[in-house]
Amino acid sequence: MSEVSGNQPFGTPTWIDLGVPDLHRAKTFYSALFGWEYEEWSAASGPFTMCLLRGRRVAALRPALATDVEGESWWHVYLATDDCDVTAKRVGDAGGTLLQSSADVAGLGRMAVIEDPVGARFSLWQGGTFPGCELVNETCTLVRNDLATPDPEPARRFYAEVFGFTLDGNEDLPGFDFTFLRRPDGHEIGGVFGDPGAPASRWRTTFEVAGTDDLVARAIAAGGSAGTPTDTPYGRMADITDPFGTAFGVITRPSAGEAAG
Repeated sequence: MSEVSGNQPFGTPTWIDLGVPDLHRAKTFYSALFGWEYEEWSAASGPFTMCLLRGRRVAALRPALATDVEGESWWHVYLATDDCDVTAKRVGDAGGTLLQSSADVAGLGRMAVIEDPVGARFSLWQGGTFPGCELVNETCTLVRNDLATPDPEPARRFYAEVFGFTLDGNEDLPGFDFTFLRRPDGHEIGGVFGDPGAPASRWRTTFEVAGTDDLVARAIAAGGSAGTPTDTPYGRMADITDPFGTAFGVITRPSAGEAAG
């Protein structure tokens, strides 16, 4: 089900945001890609922009924060928790680093910023009045997040210890070091991709789209860049880079393509 009205189960990717140097340009680009509309908000950390699809919040754009990596840009993922403070302590016990202590955010929920043992950053989100993404797994919304890292084993141990994820191999991608991360109920929340060539460990966001080739053309026309679309066991995918150097993926899954047609 794509509509989300309550807090997601523990460890589920529940929200994404992106720090940008130019909010106006970012809004223009992502509107051209996904048809998003926008809603302006303010918080103690500064103004930010909610991204809306059919009036539902699906992501946010914001100025860069002190916890962002200087000179880099990527969609920042938030993992759900029902107790931010307790989970933050588990992060430390498992070898992670608390970059920003648990704090309330604009009356919406409670968050903490984390760096895992291989250097990838993410946040915890304890939903209050706001659970996170209100639409997922449909066209122009978040469909998955995966961690790419040159050092996958410590990452696998960390996320299993903190969130209770099980670790399953992927027979669909022979020759690749990819491990599914699954909640205790068996639901897949993402994966860990061991990539010896990765310059750093980063969570990577993928969006569902109705047509990958069309999206690539729109990204280029809007001032971004894109890789060549490729077919995979899961759908037709492409790498997109926005005007600020933010890399993310898009995918047209077979079922989504049939529904769109």
